[in-house]
Amino acid sequence: MHVTNIHNAKTNFSKFLKLVAEGEEVIICSSNKPIAKLVSYKTETAPRIPGLLKSKIIIKKDFTTLPNNFLKFFK
Repeated sequence: MHVTNIHNAKTNFSKFLKLVAEGEEVIICSSNKPIAKLVSYKTETAPRIPGLLKSKIIIKKDFTTLPNNFLKFFK
């Protein structure tokens, strides 16, 4: 983990981004108080599986029909 001040973070931003890409964390401080943390962005590793919730979600036939007492809010 690297700790730095705002000025140094702005000056060496590319360097800190490389460290973060390698798995390091960078803490940015103002007046010796931490205000931000740079961490690596994680993406979902599991791919989506089409049809995974099939038969678990049921859409009723009247799904697109709104109740009359609710329609009054759109007039």
